[in-house]
Parts: sequence; C-alpha cells; structure tokens
Amino acid sequence: MVVAIEKHFLQDRLIDGSEFLFTLKDLSIISKIIMEESGIVLSESKASLVYSRLAKRIRHLGLSSFSEYCSLIQGDFGKDEKQELIAALTTNVTRFFREQHHFEHMQKNILPNLIREAKARRRIRIWSAACSSGPEPYSIALTILQAMPNAGDYDIRILATDIDHNILKIASSGIYDASQLAPISEEMQRRWFRPLNDGPGKMQVKPELRNLITFKQLNLIGTWPMKGKFQAIFCRNVVIYFDSKTQESIWSRFLPLMEDGGALYIGHSERVSGPSEKYFFNDGTTIYRNRMERR
Repeated sequence: MVVAIEKHFLQDRLIDGSEFLFTLKDLSIISKIIMEESGIVLSESKASLVYSRLAKRIRHLGLSSFSEYCSLIQGDFGKDEKQELIAALTTNVTRFFREQHHFEHMQKNILPNLIREAKARRRIRIWSAACSSGPEPYSIALTILQAMPNAGDYDIRILATDIDHNILKIASSGIYDASQLAPISEEMQRRWFRPLNDGPGKMQVKPELRNLITFKQLNLIGTWPMKGKFQAIFCRNVVIYFDSKTQESIWSRFLPLMEDGGALYIGHSERVSGPSEKYFFNDGTTIYRNRMERR
C-alpha cells in the first residue's frame, strides 16, 4: 500500500528532480487563480515556466512546497501574495519603439490632427494599456515631442497602465540601461534623457518627457475607472494570453472609450474579433480605426 501511494505521488510530480514538489493539482489551483485575477490562460505545457518563476517566491517565503504556497494564496491572508503571483507570471517583454510601424503610423496619420486639436485647447489622451516597464509610453511621448516639442504646454497626456505593481515602479522611475536606448536616435537621447551618476551606463528620462505620462495599476479584466475618451489606444501583445471570450470583451470595452476615428494598435499575433469587429476597419498591419458611423 505504501509503495502504491509513493508511486502515485511521484507520477503526480510535474517537474522531475525539482527542489519543491509541484503537482498537477497545484498547477490547477494556480491556473484558476491567475485566470480569475488577470485573465491569463495557463495550460499544463506552461508547468516549467510556472515552477521556475514561483519557486523564487516559495524560497523567499520560507515554504517547503507548492501545496503550501497554494494554501497561502487561497487563504484569508493571501491577497498581497496574489499580486506577487501575477507579477511573477506576467510576461514583460518590451523595448523602445517596438513594432516601429505603429509609431510611424501615429506620426503620419494621427498626430497632425491631434496637434491641431491641442493647439485649439482641446483635450488629447492616449492610453498605453499594458505598459510593462515603460518603453512603450515613453516611445509614444517621444513621438509626440518629436512633432511638438512644447507638448507639455498643452492638455496632452498619456495614461500608462499595467497589472504588475512591481514593473510600474520601474516604468515610473524612467531609469534604463544606456543599451536599452539603442532604438532612440542620439539626438533624442541627448534632448530627453540624462545620465545618472549613481550607476554606470544608467540613463533617466527628463521631467519634460516624464510629465506627459501618468502611470496607474489597472487590471484589464477588472473595472476601468476612465471616463474620458482616447484618440489612440496601444494594447499590444497582452490579449494573446487571454481566451477568445476575454479577447472579444476587451475589444468591445475599448469602443466606448475611443474617439470616432481613433486608432487601436495591437500586437503582431493579435486580431480584433467578435461582435466589435464590425466597428473597426484595418488601417495598416495590426492597426485599426473605429468607424464613425457606429453611433
């Protein structure tokens, strides 16, 4: 009987020879919580990724198994650790001017009208809906400043949101390794960044750039407190981690927050789908504009 139990116990282990016991039941619990909390879908094929990222949390907390960790995040005192769970399992791959054609489109097709609107003292808002460590909203701001260096004198603001509170601290600080700024021209680097003395090769965005952006924590499958409309929304390489129903919900929720003719920029592997698809038209590779006649 003991041998049979031990055999079943070992068969249930997802990662052979691992430091911490990690079972299919543990993965199921973690997958359910991450789905409920963030909309991210985790399959059994992601077991190694989940183990490698959460093993660090288990060591930090002084726990002995994933079972103990699951008990913690399911318990009354697990709220804070759920945030750490989301932070650990959220993929934060980003760089300045990633998918360059989006910024070229914005510069050519969106900014001329926005600049006219701004000079007429109208409100201009752009949303970076999964800003990660900040290169995306700073790239948006740099594109605006390149066309309108005094943008800070007008009502032009970028809302940058992310679910991961830890990554938002990095984004808000605006501090990067000099090597990360390679996609930015030397002229723009000199104008909008300054070197830091407290670390070799560290650069920080200047206040004129930083002040265009407001960083806020926001869960895309949660409540959206924004009331005003956006002339452009960047939501790139995030909904791909959601199931199709959640993806369709996100696209539909964007529509009421977009100005007529507003631009939606999405990731290279993503497509607008579902009931809201008829209210968008394609305006370039992974670029959509919402149709004015929808009202």
